[in-house]
Amino acid sequence: MLNNVKKKLDEGKNVLGTFFELGSEEVVESLGYTGLDFIIVDTEHGPYSVESTMNFLRTSELVGLTAFVRVSDVSRPSILRNLDIGASGLVVPCIETVAEVKQLVEWSKYPPLGSRGYFTGRRTGYGNRKFSKDIITYFETCNKESLLIPQCETMSCLENIFEITSLDGVDGIFVGPFDLSIALGIPSEFDNPKFKLALDKILNACIQNNKYCFIFAGSIDKSNDYFKQGFNGVALGTDTAILIDSYRSIVAEVRK
Repeated sequence: MLNNVKKKLDEGKNVLGTFFELGSEEVVESLGYTGLDFIIVDTEHGPYSVESTMNFLRTSELVGLTAFVRVSDVSRPSILRNLDIGASGLVVPCIETVAEVKQLVEWSKYPPLGSRGYFTGRRTGYGNRKFSKDIITYFETCNKESLLIPQCETMSCLENIFEITSLDGVDGIFVGPFDLSIALGIPSEFDNPKFKLALDKILNACIQNNKYCFIFAGSIDKSNDYFKQGFNGVALGTDTAILIDSYRSIVAEVRK
């Protein structure tokens, strides 16, 4: 149940991923040959069921690609089901309060960190893999390798970011720059000093509390800027946008 993204981060390496929107196991398989470290299966905006998401996760494991799931909502069923089907981490959108995050920890982590409902699903070989046979070892492994990553994209979350990142059981923060900039009243103004101050606050909170910090980027240059700034992980674009941009570039070149 080793989380390769966590392993790289703990070794001091940066990680690069993308949002998965195309909804095909073949796409997941293909992305596994690109050198990306992770994908985020987007069930917040995507139409995916638990069953289809499980197939994406299974395929990602076949090609050594770490798969996170952005859950559809802040609820026990969303948290529990996506962990049980084998997500290596959960990105949780629309976080507002510290109380919400404490509840997320309760749902997503086994004792002593939380009270996640006991289940040995497919990542454990349905209870047949060695680490899952001893319940304490199983709890420790799941708590360590399954990452809980609240998403900072609201004013309330930003205001409470130091307390949120200080909580045991929170493994990192994912910054949603578009929604955060909208919440700040400066939609898409990513060079605005107000937005930059907000990023600094989130990043400093993660650094001070020894938590990973991820962010979405819409370009290669912006990805490099975020890594230089100190972010541990970047989700570069979406598979849909990259597919369109790549083919558009090819078509333009061929038709010159």
